Amino acid sequence: MMVRRLPGGLKVLSGVVLALVLGAGCRGEVPPIRQHGGWLVVENQTKSPWRDVTVTVNSYYRGVSPALSAGGRLEAPLAGFVTGLGQRFNTAREHVSRVEVRATDAAGNPVVLDWDEKTGPPLVQEK
Repeated sequence: MMVRRLPGGLKVLSGVVLALVLGAGCRGEVPPIRQHGGWLVVENQTKSPWRDVTVTVNSYYRGVSPALSAGGRLEAPLAGFVTGLGQRFNTAREHVSRVEVRATDAAGNPVVLDWDEKTGPPLVQEK
């Protein structure tokens, strides 16, 4: 790292400044639906809380949450998603191919988030 003394006694840490500028420019927008190993992550990226949140995986497996605060994350194990007949999502035999999120915002408007491997980019895998 290079430190230079400028007129007036100011110090510039050129390596740090460059890293911050490059890091800020490389940051992409994080999608609201992601996978973290065997967990599904849904993030409310709005400024309004959601209520009656329903998450459906692969059109069969459902999970619900009464609320999701503005800027909040809903994290749930994929094995916790269940069909109407009580079958659980089995991560050893299946992969996530579609996710549908339905909710209602504070103003009473419907919230619709969808991800589909056939029409969208790959599901982001968090580390």
